[in-house]
Amino acid sequence: MSAQLAAYSTSTGEAVQFWMLGTVAVIGALCTVFMRKAVHSALCLAGTMIVLAVFYLANGAYFLGIVQIVVYTGAIMMLFLFVVMLVGVTAADSLKETIKGQRWLALLCGLGFGILLIAGIGNASITEFNGLAQANANGNVEGLATLIFTKYVFAFEITGALLITAAVGAMVLTHRERTERAKTQRELSEERIREGKHIPPLPAPGVYARHNAVDIAGLLPDGTPSDLTVSKTLRERGQIRDVSTEALNDLRALEQRAEERLERTAIEPSTFKRAEEASK
Repeated sequence: MSAQLAAYSTSTGEAVQFWMLGTVAVIGALCTVFMRKAVHSALCLAGTMIVLAVFYLANGAYFLGIVQIVVYTGAIMMLFLFVVMLVGVTAADSLKETIKGQRWLALLCGLGFGILLIAGIGNASITEFNGLAQANANGNVEGLATLIFTKYVFAFEITGALLITAAVGAMVLTHRERTERAKTQRELSEERIREGKHIPPLPAPGVYARHNAVDIAGLLPDGTPSDLTVSKTLRERGQIRDVSTEALNDLRALEQRAEERLERTAIEPSTFKRAEEASK
């Protein structure tokens, strides 16, 4: 009787948790849609996914909660976030529509999906609850596997086929046929020598700069920094550390010490000759 009562009732802690975390999840979802920067949208979506994982764990779906954190939040979302940060998507991106009417079409599809979702929830009839104890009698993973590969096996297979089709379609859309013959290494070398630009290889980032960081320009033999040794993205963002002044000072000091040593070696033989003549 107590188990049946627990299935139909909600404790105070569960209610507080639902309203607090549910508010955070809704705010994160809205921020994901309305944020102008892609990095901020990705962070808000990651927060919403973490809240969903907490809901799964609170309802006894331990496997789904761990998968939600490890796979979606920890792998897919973080990978997407790192890619966005490396590419450097900013608010200066063009918001002009490339396909006419795509916003109205997306709004229509979203409205239709909302109507179907509301109709499905309204027609759902649940008369009695089994409770978490019965659902997880043999373990949460076994219970979930039983539902996926028995009752919902066709929906699971259709979803898998849809994901595979989407992956193949993405590869087909991103593939581009080469319209011209690729230049060989010899042809590239001859073209570079013919133009007379940077015939010798350039130093790597940080070379001769006492650092091996990618945000420090390499120094040429005369001590001047070479902008071609650093990434163009970092240069446009203004994230390149300048050590040219310090390096040039060190280079001048080194040259001065070298000149002093060379002058000493040039003076020493004449000094010895004068000493020998005086002794004679």
